[in-house]
Amino acid sequence: MACALNEAQIRAYEEDGLVIARGLFDAAEVELLRGAMERDPSVRDHMLDRLDGEGRATRISLWNRAGDSVYGLAARCDRMVDTVTRLLGGEVYHYQSKLTAKEPRVGGAWEWHQDYGYWYHNGCLRPDLLSCMIALDRSDRTNGCLQIVRGSHKLGRIDHTPLTQGQNEVDPKRMTHILARYPVEYCELDPGDVLIFHSNAIHRSDANRSPNRRWTLLICYNRVDNDTVTKDDDRYYVPLERVDDGAIHRAGLKFADGSGQEHFASKPFVPKVTIDA
Repeated sequence: MACALNEAQIRAYEEDGLVIARGLFDAAEVELLRGAMERDPSVRDHMLDRLDGEGRATRISLWNRAGDSVYGLAARCDRMVDTVTRLLGGEVYHYQSKLTAKEPRVGGAWEWHQDYGYWYHNGCLRPDLLSCMIALDRSDRTNGCLQIVRGSHKLGRIDHTPLTQGQNEVDPKRMTHILARYPVEYCELDPGDVLIFHSNAIHRSDANRSPNRRWTLLICYNRVDNDTVTKDDDRYYVPLERVDDGAIHRAGLKFADGSGQEHFASKPFVPKVTIDA
């Protein structure tokens, strides 16, 4: 399969820093991915709580390799790899995957941040990375959908300040001026939709105070020629072995095999930043 986006969508991504590929995964594939996130022991046993400023928690599970599980195949399938290769303008590798689980009424918020605000500290010299958020549940304003400042990817990397032990945020003083000039997009998704956004796109999400769960699977890619210059983190280049788009259906509800192939993380990476006096 070629790039899943048409030329107008590619131009929108370049201008806005985000684009939504509607229905990129069909209902059966979503059911398999959702089932794996709910039932795979490797995902469940590596769940972490990431607190917001009010003490609410988003449950996350992180892994750095795309293996042979159904969610590993999702990261390696042609439709995903062709699309992100086109958007990033070069060969890519799997950088990180993450389940974000906002449970009903208790799921925490994420404050304004850039992913490259974190990944810069992993040794990526350029922001030639992006994230693909696959909706496993309906994601809307009521349950804390992602909000992105449209066009903010063109502002470059912005200084971040510490918020909690698990979160840094864009400098709030600068953020006030950004919000006065740039519009915010509420990215509402149905299951199977994929939100693709640039690593410098400023984004956040509200706490989930609704009775509806909001689970998403995020798969992140880096350009191969932007491989990390340091190897003390686990997200350096490993060749991506592509699979065809039928691989997910053929695999069925396939979990990680327990060999550690996926390199699940025991804690989130939160770079230490300081507030200027």
